[in-house]
Amino acid sequence: MVTAVAAEADSVAAGLTSLGGPAPADVPLPGGFTLRRLAGAPPAPSAAGAAPGSPEPPPDGTYSVVDVLVAGVGPAAAAVGAATALAHGAYDLVVSAGIAGGFPAHAPLGAVVVSDEIVAADLGAQTQDGYLTVEELGFGRSAHPCPAGLTARIARALADGGQHHLVAPVLTVSTVTGTAARAAELAALHPRAAAEAMEGFGAAEAAAAHGVPVVEIRAVSNAVGPRDRAAWRIGQAMDSLRHTFQLLSRTVFVEAK
Repeated sequence: MVTAVAAEADSVAAGLTSLGGPAPADVPLPGGFTLRRLAGAPPAPSAAGAAPGSPEPPPDGTYSVVDVLVAGVGPAAAAVGAATALAHGAYDLVVSAGIAGGFPAHAPLGAVVVSDEIVAADLGAQTQDGYLTVEELGFGRSAHPCPAGLTARIARALADGGQHHLVAPVLTVSTVTGTAARAAELAALHPRAAAEAMEGFGAAEAAAAHGVPVVEIRAVSNAVGPRDRAAWRIGQAMDSLRHTFQLLSRTVFVEAK
């Protein structure tokens, strides 16, 4: 689980404590990163595998392992943090998690967006004729698809638990949208996009480099558009994030692939 800041990691970990098992343990990594490790039963190959410093599993193998990482803000920090963790452990899934801005046409405050695609919305070139993606420029990539079976399992668990959610693209930006004009531009370029955050594409690049599937899960704290701090609902979004991972810890993260 790759988060940007400690408050997001706290909400994710609070939900995941329903995994049970040993008490959470901190595992240091190079670069000053620290994993918050949670273990529970039964095993979940789709969540994570053994890594250096893992708690010793019982003889019957009833522990699954989920690591929560605070990587920092922005796609570069997320990529470095996720790549560092992936280089020091055998994982089966990377989840970029946290709060986000929601496009009002799709995702109201408090809703949870599960990515079916993670898109770098400003990785390209601005021209007189409009924005060009790196694919249109002839090099690189600006989108990572997420496994359809995985997103379906997550959506089913959230629906069963009564958590308002939708499955849609999540945009990654290096500069958070703060004007109506930019929000409209993004909505026109990515009409299915439901949320905007700053880390997903970086985590996805690291996951792809290690051949690991990735998904982004975001709770909406504010509307994409003009900055109006008085309208932000960060506490509500953090509660949705915690509830989401509580639901997933009982289902998706304890199911075998």
